[in-house]
Amino acid sequence: MRALVVVGLLGVLALVFVVVALVRDTQSGAGIGGGCPEGWPRADVTLRERKDVKINVLNGTDQPGLANKVADEFRNRQFQVKKTGTGKQIEDIAVLRYGPKGVGSAHLLRAYFLDNAESEYDPKRTDDTVDVVLGSAFQQLATTTEVNQSLGDLGSPVAPPGSCPMQQK
Repeated sequence: MRALVVVGLLGVLALVFVVVALVRDTQSGAGIGGGCPEGWPRADVTLRERKDVKINVLNGTDQPGLANKVADEFRNRQFQVKKTGTGKQIEDIAVLRYGPKGVGSAHLLRAYFLDNAESEYDPKRTDDTVDVVLGSAFQQLATTTEVNQSLGDLGSPVAPPGSCPMQQK
């Protein structure tokens, strides 16, 4: 009986401790842009659904038609392909170029390259479109299962250095 009273008392004390910690939490606004330095861009860190992601697919290889082929694959996966074209030749698998409004979209796209695409964040870019530049090391987009596993490994999108996360509505 005495042990039961001690366990009950410890449970009550633990509950009081948790409530006090939550009430006194000074970091409740952390990560949502509450203390953003003036002039820093607000990054949209919302993980987008495929149908809401706008992309340009650029061929950074000497392989003719690659951008159109991959653009069709992205369309079949419900992405909004705005345009295709040729980009500067690169050796990487891919390069993702985006601005503050494209952070969440670029995060999703990283999973389609199994986090092997280079990211080029431009804080001055004002649109929400991500440029996908395919490089000579590109072979194929990840399967749905691989994308889901990669998203789990990547975690949630975060604001790039020099930006603050946009407050969510």
